[in-house]
Order: sequence, then C-alpha cells, then structure tokens
Amino acid sequence: MALTQEEVFDKVKDVLVDALSVDDDEVVADAKLVEDLGAESIDFLDIVFRLEKAFGIKIEQGEMIPDNVLNDPQYVADGRVTDNGMAELRRRMPHVELDEFDADRDVEKFSNIFTVDAVVRFVQTKLGE
Repeated sequence: MALTQEEVFDKVKDVLVDALSVDDDEVVADAKLVEDLGAESIDFLDIVFRLEKAFGIKIEQGEMIPDNVLNDPQYVADGRVTDNGMAELRRRMPHVELDEFDADRDVEKFSNIFTVDAVVRFVQTKLGE
C-alpha cells in the first residue's frame, strides 16, 4: 500500500528529529536542513542511512545530493553555478525547488535548497508515488 504524503512527511520528520537532535515542532515543510535545523555535511550521511532504513529504499551516493556537480568546472565558474550546471541540477534533482537558488547561484548558498519538503519529495520519487 502506498504511503500518503502526510505519512511520508511524518516518517521524514522522525528521521530528521533523530538525526539532527531537533524538536519535532522545528521540522516544518519549509525548514532548511542546514540553516534552520543545523545539519552539517556529516549529518547528511546519517540522514540518508536513516531514510533508507525507515522507508526500505536504497539511495545511491550523490543521488539525493549531487555535490559532484558543484566541484566540476563544467558546471561552476567563479563560485557560481553556470547555465549548464543549473540544467544538470534540474535534471538530477527534480525533487528540489531550484528557482530561488537559480536567481543567485552562489555555491556557498547551495545547502539552502535542502528543505524538509525537498526530502519528502525525494522519498516520494524513490517510492514511486
């Protein structure tokens, strides 16, 4: 039986509360994992592991967060994501709302695209829902 969006959100919320040691009332749809919930790069590995366990899915390295795009001179120039880079991010991250990032494209602000809602949408795509 397919999970509802609310059920997916509740499980993602539990994962984030456990992984980031935050209160459950802080985990709202538009909360940014880094800026609002204090996630650090190492936390993303834990989050991926916990999502795999909670949902019975396999998340390949770089699938949820294709950070290798940000290290490729084909996609980044002078600390900003290029047009090719934005196209690649949109192709590889359909679960993330990229319009706000696209307006600035500063690599240092890339982590702000990861919201609770983006994680929920990612899990839903993995579940085929």
